[in-house]
Amino acid sequence: MQTVFAFAEEKMGKTINALNSEYGSIRAGRANAAVLDKVRVDYYGTPTPINQMAAISVAEARILVIQPWDSSTLGTIEKAIQTSDIGINPQNDGKVIRLTFPQLTEERRKDLSKEVRKIAEDSRIAIRSIRRDCIDKVKKMEKASEITEDDLKNAEKKLQDITDKYVKEVDKISADKEKEIMAI
Repeated sequence: MQTVFAFAEEKMGKTINALNSEYGSIRAGRANAAVLDKVRVDYYGTPTPINQMAAISVAEARILVIQPWDSSTLGTIEKAIQTSDIGINPQNDGKVIRLTFPQLTEERRKDLSKEVRKIAEDSRIAIRSIRRDCIDKVKKMEKASEITEDDLKNAEKKLQDITDKYVKEVDKISADKEKEIMAI
């Protein structure tokens, strides 16, 4: 039965990691290389992440510099950024590409806050679904007479406690991200 709890902890931990990764890619007014994580460049017929083709650095608080290792890829990287949905126009000077992050408007902040809340809710749903799957496993164990009814009740309570802990963590992370967006 401990394996069910370990499984739940592991899966819920991965959900938290995915949430942090997703929040890292949200553009919040400051230069952050994570916004480029989802952008793929057609590199010799293969969709390749920019961070595998170039050095990405933060030059100033709101400027990201992309320096390709192969300068012939400058144009394709620029085109990939333009066609992506990050909403920043790249500036190509022939050697590097600069991304200047504009100050967020109040309307854009509210939109980002809604997006943060939606991502948090998706994470909560994922965590609850993990709990449901684990409870189903424990019920099957009880049906197969591997555990007693009391063990089933205790396991359900423990799974609920684990779920509550991770949902609380999602709430904290999303509140921090919202605060960060609204403070900029």
